[in-house]
Amino acid sequence: MLTIHTQPLCWKGGRFVSPADAPDASRENTIAYRILQAHNRSGDMSQLALGFDALVSHDITYVGIIQTARASGLTEFPLPYVMTNCHNTLCAVGGTINEDDHIFGLSAAKKYGGEFVPPHQAVIHSYMRERYAASGRMILGSDSHTRYGAYGCMGVGEGGPELARQLLGKTYNVAYPRVIAIYLTGKPRPGVGPQDVALALVGGTFREGTVKNAVMEFFGPGLDALSMDYRCGIDVMTTETSCLSSVWQTDERTRQALARLGRKADYKPLSPADGALYDGVIEVNLDAVRPMIALPFHPSNAYTIEEFNANAADLLHQVEKDAVEQLGVKTLPGSLTDKLQNGRLRVDQGVIAGCSGGTYQNLKRACQILDGHVVGSDAFRLSFYAGSMPILNALTQQGYVSQAMLAGVDWRSCFCGPCFGAGDTPANGAFSIRHSTRNFPNREGSKPGEGQLSYVALMDARSIAATAVNGGLLTGADQLPCPPEDDPDELFDYDDRPYQARVYRGVGRPQPEQPLIYGPNIADWPRQIPLPENLLLTVASAIYDSVTTTDELIPSGETSSYRSNPLRLAEFALSRKDPAYVGRAKQVLALERLRRENPADPAVLAALGGYDAASTGLGSAVMALKPGDGSAREQAASCQRVLGGCANLVREFATKRYRSNVVNWGMLPFVVPGIEELNLQPGDRLYVPGIRALLQGDGESVDATLLQGDASRSVTLTLPGLTREERDIILSGCLINYYA
Repeated sequence: MLTIHTQPLCWKGGRFVSPADAPDASRENTIAYRILQAHNRSGDMSQLALGFDALVSHDITYVGIIQTARASGLTEFPLPYVMTNCHNTLCAVGGTINEDDHIFGLSAAKKYGGEFVPPHQAVIHSYMRERYAASGRMILGSDSHTRYGAYGCMGVGEGGPELARQLLGKTYNVAYPRVIAIYLTGKPRPGVGPQDVALALVGGTFREGTVKNAVMEFFGPGLDALSMDYRCGIDVMTTETSCLSSVWQTDERTRQALARLGRKADYKPLSPADGALYDGVIEVNLDAVRPMIALPFHPSNAYTIEEFNANAADLLHQVEKDAVEQLGVKTLPGSLTDKLQNGRLRVDQGVIAGCSGGTYQNLKRACQILDGHVVGSDAFRLSFYAGSMPILNALTQQGYVSQAMLAGVDWRSCFCGPCFGAGDTPANGAFSIRHSTRNFPNREGSKPGEGQLSYVALMDARSIAATAVNGGLLTGADQLPCPPEDDPDELFDYDDRPYQARVYRGVGRPQPEQPLIYGPNIADWPRQIPLPENLLLTVASAIYDSVTTTDELIPSGETSSYRSNPLRLAEFALSRKDPAYVGRAKQVLALERLRRENPADPAVLAALGGYDAASTGLGSAVMALKPGDGSAREQAASCQRVLGGCANLVREFATKRYRSNVVNWGMLPFVVPGIEELNLQPGDRLYVPGIRALLQGDGESVDATLLQGDASRSVTLTLPGLTREERDIILSGCLINYYA
């Protein structure tokens, strides 16, 4: 399916050649370069300072972003800022606090001049595709799946502080990224959907870091076979490769799609110029893609359904082994192999939802496959979530909603819940198949630490519907007698009257006299102090998993309700990975507060062990080999900071966005050579002398002393690639302090 070239290649004369055979080869000829250049304010393309065309957040993140920007001097939104309400939509946890956040968001849209999309109207990325994605534009979102590349629009998902920077007229600073060509050929077989192509890409690139922090640039003759919905379905999943952004060649279908959305003027022809130089090439033969399944607990754990069915017992046994090793589960809720019937897995639930699954074409194909069948009255159940009210309206007008209802499908509102554990939580021990974005641990809503464990696998809507037709026996849609084909020219009859009836559109019309309306859970960020001269760090958690997700650093699900309250949310930090972390961090924080009040206190002097109390701060640190995969949520870092965190100690960061969050919250992003060999454990300490002076200068390494029990040794901590501004942010204590 994939042929991966990791060396630079040049697009010349309709084929890829060695740069040595193309003397005019240039990165300037890529689509990505031209878009980045148009948005760069630095004057230096090697170090970008980007200004975006629009911002977007959902109701888990926009309160914190506005609170951060407000504390730093915000008076009005200087560019379009869209606030959707598709995560804490159900208002099911914590009394009134979810709806209190929604009221705050509406008041902020009025006061500062923004766009507010009420609950149940649209999933964040469906809305932005319909209303804002345009050729040549760039959009920054506080959600990791901010991807609008199919429209020729580069979307970047980042933590909230980066959006606050844009609201304050600052730039998004990043080194010029690698650009990887994704060259599409062939045509998908009937029954093969966009999630199948996406999972093949994720499975072939994630573990090796093939496109990590790069821009994926899609083009090639295979585009002719793909509708806009199909392209969007592949594009939104590029986040799971750990890339920075994505962009696609635009064509007549792009123009027609934008015209159907009432935005014909937003189309621009974009394609790589002859001589475009790429840092790597991935050839995707669409003819060879088969229906896929990504087994728990990552989208990269991908197999063809045919391969899975041939090896189901062994692969399910490996899933159980991963559950024990990754989640620390001591007792599994039965054996997954008990779900096998004549070698075939009988699943318990199907869900088609969100920005990846809830497109018009995906839901229509699923309805067509289900026509004349019923889901049945046994344990298996099936739920559909449309991505937006215009999509749901079009499916209703054409009779597909009723058709699916008669088959036994449960229709839900436009809501992101199944992607992060707040909707259709499976039963303990159940196996769910979903056309959604992620299948990380806990993303389905279970709590392994409390003896609950369910499993989620990712599949395409077509194969989920085929599985429903077979009574829950896992089935690839290509095994149906006549699977419906995808029409590459298919577009839905877009009607935005639902938005006209409900969405507040106040972009460019701030009303400064309007008050912000606060609920009792909405709290300001606690004050952070500047970086001290020296640091004595205590390891409060040590995680040796190969990758640590932001879900493990701060869980999703019901904790999302408390993201407007930094102190309350911090109580959940690492709660499903290392439940003792919060207590350990609080002990260090209490000593640091005491040090500031009374440096001569005996408890402080005992904790410092002879180091100077006047100049040496006490802070906690989280050690993880490769943290930050997954969501863009800033709270994965801010919760550590609220608890007194001063540093991360890593082999490498999984994503640029998590490293940015660490820096923006005033923590040191230490990369530690040979960190595994140090065998760091909770309670170990690191004395880091002269750290403030190091950041005031341009040094990138410091010799620290590692204290493990009665033993001590010298270790080298590095800070590779810190910019002058990043140094100043850490010196100030956090981004809020830096701007204040």
